[in-house]
Amino acid sequence: MFQQGLSGLNAASKSLSVIGNNIANASTVGFKSSEAQFADLYANSLNGVSGQNPGIGVMTSKLAQQFTQGNIETTNNPLDVSINGGGFFRLTVNGAVQYSRNGQFHEDNKNTLVNAQGAVLTGYLANTAGVIQLGAPVPIVLDKSDLKPVQTTEANYHLNLSSAEKVPAKNPFNANDPETYNKQTVLDVYDSLGTQHIMTTYYVKTDANVWDVYAAADNKEIISGGVAAAINNDAGVTAARTAYNDAIRATPPDADTIAQAAKNYATQAYQVMRTAASTAPAQASAAQLAALDTAFAALDPTNSGRITGQSPDQIGAKLADAITVPAIKVGTLQFDRSGNLDPGAMALRTPPQTLPFAIQLPIFPDTGSLQPLTIQTTFNNTTQYGSATNDLGSVQNGYSAGSWQRLSIDENGIILGQYSNGKSRPMGQIAMANFASVDGLTPLGNNAWSESAASGQPMIGVPNAGSMGQLRSSSVETSNVDLTEELVNMITAQRVYQANAQTIKTEDSLLQTLVNLR
Repeated sequence: MFQQGLSGLNAASKSLSVIGNNIANASTVGFKSSEAQFADLYANSLNGVSGQNPGIGVMTSKLAQQFTQGNIETTNNPLDVSINGGGFFRLTVNGAVQYSRNGQFHEDNKNTLVNAQGAVLTGYLANTAGVIQLGAPVPIVLDKSDLKPVQTTEANYHLNLSSAEKVPAKNPFNANDPETYNKQTVLDVYDSLGTQHIMTTYYVKTDANVWDVYAAADNKEIISGGVAAAINNDAGVTAARTAYNDAIRATPPDADTIAQAAKNYATQAYQVMRTAASTAPAQASAAQLAALDTAFAALDPTNSGRITGQSPDQIGAKLADAITVPAIKVGTLQFDRSGNLDPGAMALRTPPQTLPFAIQLPIFPDTGSLQPLTIQTTFNNTTQYGSATNDLGSVQNGYSAGSWQRLSIDENGIILGQYSNGKSRPMGQIAMANFASVDGLTPLGNNAWSESAASGQPMIGVPNAGSMGQLRSSSVETSNVDLTEELVNMITAQRVYQANAQTIKTEDSLLQTLVNLR
């Protein structure tokens, strides 16, 4: 009986140790409680008769961790991530891979996501276009560089042009006279440097189911002769602009040199602009050319050959503002009797009309961007119903440059960088792992486990797919320890320990009685 009692004491002590460890980690994020499992010791060889011996005690067969779901609690840190469901975070420590349910992460001094123990979170990084590059998981390093500008190349106008509209009584079209058109819409677009411009379109009903479309840029009517392109592509203008900038940056700067360089640039730009504006297809009016002459003369009010205090952009803007050529027609839309666009009928027009319309927007002042700004413009889902004329959600694909502001993590583990221009871009995606037998994982401490032969090899994947759970940002998974249950288990283990001690005491009393028989 001593052997049985002693083994019982050891088992009860082991059970109390496991319970104590569970209670100690009741507030540890991602902790999974353990349970001591026991088996009896039975030896037939004691009397050689199967089933006729009382057994020789108990042994600890396994300390089984319980991978049940812990509660989810919210936090104020977007890099705190909880798992709701199966799977583990995949981490590396000095190249060794380990797994954890503790999602308390932060950035180190290299923008790498790590936990409090320095283990590195792994996943899949995104390229510069924001496309997640799946493959072997790698350490997640956040790229916080500025978001480069994207030039607008495509736009779509989603409109309803009311079939009840009448053909305007006044014609021809004049962008400055609302009585010559039925509808005006504006859409922000961006040049190659990310500078914002306004593309304005005008819609003129010319017949039943037929609408002409006109376009303008920056609240100015389009300069149809390519005046902006002429200035942008002229070698003399480019050389004069470079000389002006060099004079400004010279050390020390010389006021006379700067003034003369400004005069040379203004003269060169004026001459190229006047030539382009006065020839086909621009055909600026005499009044418009006179306004250009006046604007050029106003740059040098003293007529001394000196222009001071004005940058090349300011000079170009003052000259360009003097030219207003009527907005150009970019195409004709035709609808069928059901109110939908009719590509077949459009193709039969003279000249044939096909979508998208290639709208060219010369940009003034010259910001140094690529010119002209050519936008392939479609009218997908545009209709002609009896309801009011309305813009139902026009879009374009460009945006300005943006600096990194903050991040968020969605349920699929995709890390989204948010930028000052209002855009967001995927920066990476958290990888997860799961096992055929999580009970076979080897605990390493620090809320981490490693794979073993018993667990099987890890199945690597992304959150919210297959056996992988969902992720939730700004939250953590708390310990799955049930304190009430553990306290009850502690009382039971204490009683078991006392009972086993009592068996040893009783056996000792019996032996003492035998010793005293003499």
